[in-house]
Amino acid sequence: MSGGDWSRREVEAIVDDYLSMLASELAGTPYNKAAHRRALRPVLGGRTEQSIEFKHANISAVLLDAGFPYIAGYKPRSNYQALLADVVAERMACADQLQEVAAADADRPMVVPEVDDILAVLTAAPKAAAGPRKAAEASPPVVRLSTNYIEREARNRSLGAAGELFVLNYERARLLHAGRESLAARIEHTSKVRGDHEGYDILSFEETGQERLIEVKTTKYGAETPFFVSRNEVWTSERRPTLYHLYRLYGFRQAPRLYTLPGAIGQSCHLSAASFLAMPR
Repeated sequence: MSGGDWSRREVEAIVDDYLSMLASELAGTPYNKAAHRRALRPVLGGRTEQSIEFKHANISAVLLDAGFPYIAGYKPRSNYQALLADVVAERMACADQLQEVAAADADRPMVVPEVDDILAVLTAAPKAAAGPRKAAEASPPVVRLSTNYIEREARNRSLGAAGELFVLNYERARLLHAGRESLAARIEHTSKVRGDHEGYDILSFEETGQERLIEVKTTKYGAETPFFVSRNEVWTSERRPTLYHLYRLYGFRQAPRLYTLPGAIGQSCHLSAASFLAMPR
């Protein structure tokens, strides 16, 4: 059984296989993860499936750091070796077809997916990482892409609208389940009725009748995919923290899941500047 540091040959083999699976996933083409692992093991000198899974998770982290979607089920693991980032950078530099598939997936029109039990989609928020994702070795190569595909997907208006409609259905079901039919009837799609300037998308209610201000963020990708918030959304959450809730929908392609973050966004999330407002001195 092989152990120790991964060689370049091994890293190249697992990165190539991972990107092949990712291309299938983004294109909506079925594939078998277990079959891929079995085929990969002889190439990797008999490394254990646990070791292979861990390296897959490292690749997910490298891609997410580059603003690229990762394979669902391979939760990103940080502190990856610099060699891994180097190989991913090399492969992505010439992965034109994969990037075309990712662009098409990010822009694809979405409809509200059907689920058997909408209340069952609620889950716990992912645990925060101990620190920012980074390579374990000093001065690692950085994977730089011309497009941030996570941001590109976030600009997909069709996806955003479908997510809001899904949450409207969820909120109605939640209040109806609690026997609060009158409150369910008063739910408002605020972003449609009043516009985007309110700092939240949906006005719903607690079972007590107190308002619940909901901002919806939707992705087809995994739970660890970062999302973008506006200055107005952050300000509104800080001004009305007892009422504010951020709803994060993920895996929205086929099996949507939902976690919620109540209160001020700056208290529930690590905020990083995505852009700067600049003026000449």
